[in-house]
Amino acid sequence: MEEERSENMMSKLLVRLNSTARHLLFRVVSTGPIPQHIAFILDGNRRFAKKWNLTEGGGHKAGFLALMSVLKYCYEIGVKYVTVYAFSLDNFNRRPDEVQYVMDLMQEKIEGFLKELTLVNKYGVRVLFVGDIERLYTPVRVAAEKAMEATAHNTTTYLLVCVAYTSSHEIPRAIYESCEEKSGVTRVTMNGNGYGNGDDHEVGIKVVDLEKHMYFRVAPDPDILVRSSGETRLSNFLVWQTVNCVLYSPKALWPEMGLWQVVWGILKFQKNYKYLEKKKKQA
Repeated sequence: MEEERSENMMSKLLVRLNSTARHLLFRVVSTGPIPQHIAFILDGNRRFAKKWNLTEGGGHKAGFLALMSVLKYCYEIGVKYVTVYAFSLDNFNRRPDEVQYVMDLMQEKIEGFLKELTLVNKYGVRVLFVGDIERLYTPVRVAAEKAMEATAHNTTTYLLVCVAYTSSHEIPRAIYESCEEKSGVTRVTMNGNGYGNGDDHEVGIKVVDLEKHMYFRVAPDPDILVRSSGETRLSNFLVWQTVNCVLYSPKALWPEMGLWQVVWGILKFQKNYKYLEKKKKQA
């Protein structure tokens, strides 16, 4: 009994020391500019499961735990928007049993999230599901809508979860809706500047028209795009929004992502900050 009490005290002490060290580290990092928005491609869950001989789906469960830690670190250091690429439209082409497993896991985690609303509201996290959410299986879509409604009043930090999303779907959809909005005119045109040629019966579509209809109109463009597992492909994710953005590809598989990957990504952003700001002003 005494030994167990000593172990618990030591465990609490280590947790407290770890928290103190982390906050000191964040204070040092915060002397430089902090990104407003970090986006993550969650790559490597299945490879992690294979690497550690986990049962099918074990990699996704480990990946969810990593996501919770990464979110905590981002919000603690002052990042306002965090976006995660949870499930692309292309993922629906995977084996039906794998798609079903991910959908079930997503529903389970969203419903678990809804049970922790007191803590979520304490930190002011607003959750937004971004993409063609009508494509989600009904129980997942209903749970996602409940999470968005339950956190709609929060404005301190934002978690954007990309589901049933690809840029090749988002961009044509934005063009179509822009055309629909201008459907009263004879013809809608686009040129390099986003304008028509000046004819009285033609109205051009501007960049601002497209961005008004993008799924990501709800957040500023990312400052950093992080893809785990060392891959450097965008995989049809935020192609429009990452023109002036730091791309960071740590070798860690997604379930292995943690504090140091977040810190290194921010340091890389700070190293390139002046150049990125110059490019944004020229855009």
